[in-house]
Amino acid sequence: MRSRSKKWLTLTGAAIFAFTALGCKKKSDGAEAAVPQSQAAQASGKQPFPDDAPITDPGTPPPAAGNPLRGAKLFVDPESLAMLQANKIRRTDPAKAAILDRIAQQPQALWMGEWNSNIFRAVEHFVARAKADGAVPVMIAYNIPHRDCGQYSQGGMSSKEAYQRWIRNIAAGIGSDAAVVVLEPDALGHFQECLSEEQKAERMFLLNDAVRVLRQNPATAVYIDAGHARWVPVEEMAERLKAAGVEHAHGFALNTSNYVSTEENTEYGHKLSEAVGGARFVIDTSRNGAGPYEEAKTEEEKWCNPPGRKIGKPPTTETGDPLIDGYLWLKRPGESDGECNGGPKAGVFWLEMALSQAQ
Repeated sequence: MRSRSKKWLTLTGAAIFAFTALGCKKKSDGAEAAVPQSQAAQASGKQPFPDDAPITDPGTPPPAAGNPLRGAKLFVDPESLAMLQANKIRRTDPAKAAILDRIAQQPQALWMGEWNSNIFRAVEHFVARAKADGAVPVMIAYNIPHRDCGQYSQGGMSSKEAYQRWIRNIAAGIGSDAAVVVLEPDALGHFQECLSEEQKAERMFLLNDAVRVLRQNPATAVYIDAGHARWVPVEEMAERLKAAGVEHAHGFALNTSNYVSTEENTEYGHKLSEAVGGARFVIDTSRNGAGPYEEAKTEEEKWCNPPGRKIGKPPTTETGDPLIDGYLWLKRPGESDGECNGGPKAGVFWLEMALSQAQ
């Protein structure tokens, strides 16, 4: 049974809240054109990857062992769209604000893509804020060439070299600090759907390269997105993960932006882990509290703003399962999947849906 995972950009900051409130602007209008450097970032000594620097092989990182998330405090972003919306209505409608707090006060991932005008600065700023809070940031790299087969979340970098430089700037922005990076939702799920043989080879090269670049920092935990339990059969996804370099990552991620239950993904994840030599995994529980929309009559209805969905298990690194490193909120609840089922543009905070999901 095929079911796609859908998501879009997650932007931060008061300026971005104003951007989404306008409703009709394109993502390229936006977003982090003037991300300030915090004092912590200014003192970090981090430097972006030079535009004219040669792209070299990063080498093989040391083996990933154990749960890198154990005991970590995950970063709660005070500039998330949910938090900004809750604060906006806190005086006029405290009851709704309290419901939104069920989303806003949880740690959630930052999505990184071509909407970041300066990816080095955006990552440096986000990591610095997390570090100042004594927390670990979770980020999602979503910018691989030919992203989403040209559909709702189409985009990505224009070339192999551009993507390699982009990933190296993410690594430079993290520096030696702690971070979690989930690599390229949909990249392996869509692998057989729209890519030429040359593009398939390029994608696997880039995923391998990204894993090894990011893992040069021992404090960066890296998970390759592997779809969800209802998308690609275990045997096929295992081969894709191996080709993508999962042996050098900390493991794989499941259910990014989707609604499949934690239980179903756990069963799938255990089988997939066994098929790739025991790799660990994380599960996105942000919107799977009610499971998938079984009444859907079309594929789109299953993933694009399906009604009646609920937030799932709160983010935690204490899962009780020796193979699951964390239940994470990778998709930020309340942000639209796209213009379907009455929703606004993808990534725009949709108050009515957020309230429904959190109640």
